[in-house]
Amino acid sequence: MWIEGLEIPVYIITIYFIILHPIPYALDYKQTIDYLYAQLPVFTRVGVSAYKADLTNTIELCRRLDYPQNKFKSVHIGGTNGKGSTSHMLAAMLQTAGYKTGLYTSPHLKDFRERIRVNGKMISEQTVIDFVARHQPDFEDIRPSFFEMTVALAFDVFAREKVDIAVIEVGLGGRLDSTNIITPLLSVITNIGWDHMNILGDTLQLIAAEKAGIIKTHIPVIIGEKQDEVADIFVLRAKQVDTEISFASDLFEVKGERLKVKGFDEYLELQIIPLTTHHPPLTTQLDLTGSYQLKNVKTVLAAVNELRSQGFAITDEHIKTALRKVKKLTGLHGRWEVLSKRPLIICDTGHNPDGIQEVLKNIEGVNYEQLHFVIGMVNDKDSGKVLAMLPKDAVYYFCKPDIPRGLEAESLKQQAESFGLRGEAYPSVKAALVAAQKKATANDLVFVGGSTFVVAEIV
Repeated sequence: MWIEGLEIPVYIITIYFIILHPIPYALDYKQTIDYLYAQLPVFTRVGVSAYKADLTNTIELCRRLDYPQNKFKSVHIGGTNGKGSTSHMLAAMLQTAGYKTGLYTSPHLKDFRERIRVNGKMISEQTVIDFVARHQPDFEDIRPSFFEMTVALAFDVFAREKVDIAVIEVGLGGRLDSTNIITPLLSVITNIGWDHMNILGDTLQLIAAEKAGIIKTHIPVIIGEKQDEVADIFVLRAKQVDTEISFASDLFEVKGERLKVKGFDEYLELQIIPLTTHHPPLTTQLDLTGSYQLKNVKTVLAAVNELRSQGFAITDEHIKTALRKVKKLTGLHGRWEVLSKRPLIICDTGHNPDGIQEVLKNIEGVNYEQLHFVIGMVNDKDSGKVLAMLPKDAVYYFCKPDIPRGLEAESLKQQAESFGLRGEAYPSVKAALVAAQKKATANDLVFVGGSTFVVAEIV
């Protein structure tokens, strides 16, 4: 079952005590999480109905918490694709350089606490329990979304922990995202692609304008990829708020080749070439082997340069050490991750057209006899754009991620057939994966993806 699902017996008991007992009931961690899911709408579960298009609730929650967002330094990272990987890589570098580093990302894969880390470690269950116990009356008064509550918790933790700096990933969009109440040292926007068009707009320009909303007065901004369709929107926004803007793709060239260990990809061998300075090329390794990470590395390095200019002591050795151990330092999973080697099973959280395009590039770089594609999607995405991109010679295993937004497997199968994709529907992600494993030979490739929530059920 998807981690955000409710187990009915616990749910009933929890609500019974909350509603009928006038004396506060001490919840354990599982009951606390069930309470939050029951009380507060969760975008990842129900979709657009959970999205709050203003910052009122977040501002009020943080007012009652004594403005924790003003008590730590931060970097704000948004964009359509790559913002999670970029956030984790930057956090790894800051940790390695000796800074006490907070990291806020979303969604989580297995455990709610993955969203909030300090020096790579998830916050404790007791921290979540105590926060909810202290502020349950505020939740019931303000009626925040699940995301608004989670942002407030993260900011409260980082303030209490007295982190030196926190890396804050935007949840959705930018301008009206709950994280956008911070005043960071630096804003970062990785790129612009097609995603959440029902909320952010149905053109790249409209989506870019929403994401440009994190650009603030006198706060430098770095754009990861220079895309001709939207670059002017960021330049204009930076001019309006009188701040400096730079494009990471103008500052660095990053080349990479997969380094195989015992016949399998374990690292990307990187050559980092500065384009605007005489600094010699830097050679290192990255434990995230998806080729799309080359773009993200440029963005992270541009962010490091800016932080260095603001007094942060991050050396080349810190960078090299961190890149080699991003997963170990931060707990990042689901990015071109190898789950098994015979047959080769790989998963990736790429889920929109740009993300799937990068996944397909990586699949092309793998030697295999037959591709088995385990795929599930959510029902508020434009599945047609993704299905039109997928290879017709693969064997497909259609499934539904175990969340209310999950697209029914049979419906996905029928849509896929109109694009010439053939396969069977399965009752669950795990059932689909088991079927693929049984049919695959030792030299085949099994890929699992289409949605973050599909990956969450198998990592």
